[in-house]
Amino acid sequence: MQCDYYDAGVCRSCTLMGRPYDAQMHDLQHAVATVLAPHVAESCWTAPAYGPESHFRNKAKLVVGGTRTAPTFGILGGDGTGVDLRDCGLYEPGLHDAVHRLARFVIGLGLTPYDVPRRSGELKHLIVTHSPDGEIMVRFVMRSPGQLRRLRDALPDLLDAVPGTRVVSVNLLPEHRAALEGDQEVFLTDEETLPMRVNGIRLHLRPRSFFQTNTTVAGMLYRQAQEWISPAAPSSVLDLFCGVGGFALGAATALCDPGASVRGVEISADAVASARLSAAELPGREALGDIRFQAGDATAALAEGADLVIVNPPRRGIGALARQLEESDVPHILYSSCNAKTLAADLQAMPSLRVTRARLFDMFPQTRHHEVLLWLER
Repeated sequence: MQCDYYDAGVCRSCTLMGRPYDAQMHDLQHAVATVLAPHVAESCWTAPAYGPESHFRNKAKLVVGGTRTAPTFGILGGDGTGVDLRDCGLYEPGLHDAVHRLARFVIGLGLTPYDVPRRSGELKHLIVTHSPDGEIMVRFVMRSPGQLRRLRDALPDLLDAVPGTRVVSVNLLPEHRAALEGDQEVFLTDEETLPMRVNGIRLHLRPRSFFQTNTTVAGMLYRQAQEWISPAAPSSVLDLFCGVGGFALGAATALCDPGASVRGVEISADAVASARLSAAELPGREALGDIRFQAGDATAALAEGADLVIVNPPRRGIGALARQLEESDVPHILYSSCNAKTLAADLQAMPSLRVTRARLFDMFPQTRHHEVLLWLER
């Protein structure tokens, strides 16, 4: 992949830019397998899963800089001024189009970008998500609520300017700090979720919901999980760190057993609400057994036990939960990790559980970031 921004030296976020993609994949597989070698035999690995090396991102997190009449949408330079990246080659075509349309809307509305060095202005970030069905979620991260009425009044114009827009919200971040968003979200539209259709399942995203930024490879990840789960035929599944329910709902459809029990546990109440909505919409819901989602602590939920435990934790890994799993009688674990080093530490704490299948998923071409899926058996 070639990138004008990288070649000009204005953005170096893609650290592997310019390296042939097959070489990137070879190096990434080797690096991850080396870190996990004490716990994952070479014979366990399936060929890596990957999609296009460009135009794959479904989400843009844009720092808004510059001036009211000439704003920038991208990142901040070393001096705190804005660097425009509207034509980033990582964006899906629909997202690329939406970013350009939104930029024109912001300029026409006359919103003042937040000036980091001077600590003045209003619009800090623009966060845009694009779904496989061409729908859009737009979030304006503002310094204060002073522009809420203005944005509400302009909503019809925004909906006309960006076809497919389903959710529009304003996030308030009054503090001067290095953060993407604040604690308060104000919806301008009646709709509050963006459906992301993956493998026939509509996953509902709210503004702060986590979802993989590569929809194509996320679909591969969930399909692989289903293929490993189905022959094991667990009667009870516990999905810890379940988010909006991608793995749990995939497990329910893979089992297709009215007697099966699938439970998801997640600390975010918003994510749980989204997962419940997606579960209610599953095709053939009555034949998929007992599917429940609850907000709470993942470590406490493990006490109820399960035939299969799914974990998809943040980069820090599962920590103390690894010891609890080791001391439990859970026969199977499906572990999805975005950090091979913390994954290796967690596997070290679970010596009675053996990795029998492993696969690398390249969610982030042009970088060394990775996603790994493991199947463990006691």
